[in-house]
Parts: sequence; C-alpha cells; structure tokens
Amino acid sequence: MTAKDPDRQDDSVATKPRVRLLLITGLSGAGRTMALKALEDVGYEAIDNLPLSLINRLLYPLTRPGGGDHAIAIAVDFRQRDFSTKAFDQVTAPLAARDNIDLNVVFLDCDNQVLARRFTETRRRHPLAEDRPVMDGIVRERQLLAPIKDRADLLVDTSNLTVGELRALFAGHFRLSDDPGLLISVLSFSYRQGLPREADLVFDVRFLANPHYVDELRPLTGRDPGVGAYIAADPACEPFLVSLTNMLETLLPLYQREGKSYLTVAIGCTGGRHRSVYTAEALTKRLLVAGQHVQVRHRDADKI
Repeated sequence: MTAKDPDRQDDSVATKPRVRLLLITGLSGAGRTMALKALEDVGYEAIDNLPLSLINRLLYPLTRPGGGDHAIAIAVDFRQRDFSTKAFDQVTAPLAARDNIDLNVVFLDCDNQVLARRFTETRRRHPLAEDRPVMDGIVRERQLLAPIKDRADLLVDTSNLTVGELRALFAGHFRLSDDPGLLISVLSFSYRQGLPREADLVFDVRFLANPHYVDELRPLTGRDPGVGAYIAADPACEPFLVSLTNMLETLLPLYQREGKSYLTVAIGCTGGRHRSVYTAEALTKRLLVAGQHVQVRHRDADKI
C-alpha cells in the first residue's frame, strides 16, 4: 500500500476558496477605468482588457482547494478581438453555475450625447467608429451590447455622476469590509431629467408646496433655510417624512438580511432643485439619527 504524501491536498476534503468576481463592461467612455480604480481601492485585484478566452485560465488556479479567497474585477469590452455577446455568454454561464464563484456583471451606461462630448474632449477615437463619426460608433456599440445590458446584475448610468460619486457608488456596492452595515445613498433628482437608473426605491414629492412659484425662493435650492421653512410649513410634509423614515427603518434590516450592501433611495420633484433636495436632506438627517450609514447627493440641484 502506498503511503499518502502529507503535503498533498485532498481535493475531496480541502475547502475550495471563494472568488468574488466582477465583470465590468458597457459603453466605451462610460467610465470602466474609473470603476476599476475604485474597486482596486477597496481591495479588488483589478485587471483591464483581459480577453474573454483567458478568464477561465486566470480563475482555475485561484479556485483549487487549499488556497485563499480572492476578489477580482475584470473589465471586458470591444477592444478585445474575441469579444462578442455570444462569447460573453459562453464564458459567464458556466461561471455563474459554480458554487464557489460569486459572479456579478456590471454594465456601465451613459447618454449618447455625453459620450460623444467625452470622446471629443479627450480626442479619442471610438473603437467601433473607425473612420466614421463618433456617434456612429456609439450607436453601433449600444446595439451590440443590448443583450448583455439586459442581463446585467447592476446597471450604472454615469451620465450625471462625478468621478467621486462613481467611486463612492462602487465602493458602496462592492466593499469587502467585514462591517455588515447597509450603506444608504439618498439621491434627489428632477423628473424632467429622467429617473435615476441606479435607484432601488423612488419617491415622488411633487405633492409638496412648490417654492418655485415664490420669486425670492426660486433661485435658491432646498438646502437654503428659507426654502426649507417654506416646504416644512406644508401640513403634508412632516407626516410624509415620519412615514417614509419609519418605512425605511422597517425595510433596511430586510434588505440587509438578503445580502444587500448598498441601497439608493431616490427623491424626485419637477425641477430637482427645491422639494426633492429638502426632502433628501431631511431624510438623511433622520436616518443618521437612527444610526444608519447614509450619504446624500443632489443630481440636478444646480441645473438651470
């Protein structure tokens, strides 16, 4: 009988390491590089422009029994010769079925006009435009990526995000900290500018008294004390804030129990300047008092 080598791992007994894998894709110019940097800052091993055919080769040694856990973020896009929606599905479907790989596909989207402006400002050529106008490349890429966008686990629209906001969003969604707390992002917005795609919960405060029709308040925002006092004087304001806060305090532990680490609560009004801003600020203060991890941002407050 042959003796066992004590240094050899028994695959049937050794615990397989877990790999947290993020595949970052989306439209060229939508912010993949910044997303990778944000993930690298919170502890991911970040790899840009890895061919799809090499992903399994990269993961194989990391998922063998006896190794440590890993968190990896990989950006994939049309810069690769082998990239296509069919090839993407052929790679991701088996990975999603693996019990020791936590796969999330993140799709970065952006408004066509914003993308065109970014390419013009940086004087970069769109990878699918060749000798044609930039917008032709953007439209073609959007069409080709539509199936992946529809199946993505997270869709992030970067049209109105600053670099700091994009980094905070990725750090919130995919942080590796052992802190089990749920990070809440309260976002004010204008319905005229469209619904924020990253929102998990959306609340409409267009029923509140509108400072827009008061000449001295119109140029101000909901962060101004005068605007806040005007909105708070509406008899519907306080009951709404109490009900909204109570509802969120009921829901937040349930989201956390399901493994959610980042929640975006969007508050909208017509112009995104007065009522939504005031309500977002007031809600944030109440959630902070309740001991929640919360941050606030105003997407459209400074737009005319």
